[in-house]
Amino acid sequence: MKTLQTTFFLFVFVPLVNSAPPIQQESLQFYDYDTDVTLGSLIQQDYEMQSKDIRKDARNVSLDTSLRLQGDDSERNVPPTKDTNLPTCLLCVCLSGSVYCEEIDIEAVPPLPKETAYLYARFNKIKRIAVSDFADITTLRRIDFSGNRIEEIEDGAFSKLLLLEELSLAENRLIKLPVLPPKLTTFNANQNRIKSRGIKANAFKKLTNLAYLYLGHNALESVPLNLPESLRILHLQYNNITTITDDTFCKSNNTRYIRTQMDEIRMEGNPIVLAKHVNAFSCLRTLPVGTYY
Repeated sequence: MKTLQTTFFLFVFVPLVNSAPPIQQESLQFYDYDTDVTLGSLIQQDYEMQSKDIRKDARNVSLDTSLRLQGDDSERNVPPTKDTNLPTCLLCVCLSGSVYCEEIDIEAVPPLPKETAYLYARFNKIKRIAVSDFADITTLRRIDFSGNRIEEIEDGAFSKLLLLEELSLAENRLIKLPVLPPKLTTFNANQNRIKSRGIKANAFKKLTNLAYLYLGHNALESVPLNLPESLRILHLQYNNITTITDDTFCKSNNTRYIRTQMDEIRMEGNPIVLAKHVNAFSCLRTLPVGTYY
């Protein structure tokens, strides 16, 4: 009987003892799972650190980009330099026969397109006008060189400009006048350094269309001779005029002569006393503006 009990005990419990390893395996698996969690935690920490680095780098990139953009803005705010070597119609504005070259610091007359009729080159640094500047541009009707530094104009510089009607050389440094084209209606040489010897005796005689003549603020000692009959406005204010003759405006040998076109003569700012030369104005419809006492 004892033998039977012993056999039964061995038969039942020995298998139970042998089944213990699965529990150990489950424990091992749990450990492996815990190891996986630990590795996952490390990966998560590494990811967070990388994320921080990325965000930091992003801030740096953003800052660097901002600086670059600011640098770009500062570069855009820098005024463009004036390249006076550009072709005329890039340096200036060319529009329907007009060329506008104002305030661009050019020092010479630029080559003009064919058929140019109007040239505006005010407030530059032009010092000299040469014959070659207009040799091939015979279509010009108006030229404005006001506010330059012109000291010299070559003889014949305007000789081929047979259509030129308006010419302004105001606010320059001229001491004498060039030969003027025949169809001028307006000539402005205010604010130069012109003396009477710088104007030839017949400088205006053949200008039969000249209506407006501006020679104020110069150094003239006398009124120019042989003024054309077409003249309507004559400005001679603030010169150094000290003398006038009976033939300056009128004709001493013709008491019936009247200057019908003359509307205005300005002579204020000159040292002459006009009241001493009454006969010089006998042919005028209105007396000159100036000092009479």
